[in-house]
Amino acid sequence: MQIQSPHVHHHALRAASTALGLFLTVLGIAVFFRLASPAAGELARPIDPPLVAEQSSPGSKTERAVFAGGCFWGVQAVFQHTLGVTSAVSGYAGGTPASPSYEQVSSGRTGHAESVEITFDPKQISFGRLLQIYFSVAHDPTQLDRQDPDEGTQYRSEIFAASDAQQRDAEATIAELDKAHVFPRHIVTKVERLKAFYPAEPYHQDYATLHPDSLYIAAYDLPKIANLKKHYPEFYREQAVLAGGNHQ
Repeated sequence: MQIQSPHVHHHALRAASTALGLFLTVLGIAVFFRLASPAAGELARPIDPPLVAEQSSPGSKTERAVFAGGCFWGVQAVFQHTLGVTSAVSGYAGGTPASPSYEQVSSGRTGHAESVEITFDPKQISFGRLLQIYFSVAHDPTQLDRQDPDEGTQYRSEIFAASDAQQRDAEATIAELDKAHVFPRHIVTKVERLKAFYPAEPYHQDYATLHPDSLYIAAYDLPKIANLKKHYPEFYREQAVLAGGNHQ
């Protein structure tokens, strides 16, 4: 039996998954074990330190990066647990119209990708290190227009470069990773200049932290956080920096 992606119907997912510890129907149990299977968990592929020069803009106190890699809940969670990141906000980039809604983006017709805007301190972590975490832990860059159970161009792998330097570094990193055959398949991550980023609705922010018992979060996103801690302990922090600027 084909079970529809739990990310598609967000409101239904929230109602069902938050009751995980209290009530599971027969169907719910089946869904849980399907999602919790080893194939469903994110399998990290550690890569070498940044292949690009670790440098920052002269005099800059913070910089930003915008990454898309499937459902933004997991990508946001990974970078909220990354040292040097001061903010990670779920949102939309790469399409029209301006300020789209989740429902519009979910249709797959607006051209947007679910994305995360990362603000970081370049003195603590470089853009190159963020790329390292993005490619090895945050998502699978070889999946075309999908990520895990979520399908559609809105779940594509893409880097929205905030500067010419970021675009060069991203393209160089992809070329080197492909050349070294780090992944069993060709990297499909796109790179384009960032035109605009639109924050997602409040209920999408900090979702993994606020809903750790969600079936989807437990199966797909908590393993990513665990892999960050396992493979990059020097860049892992236990408390997430929430989108509102608080810690949890």
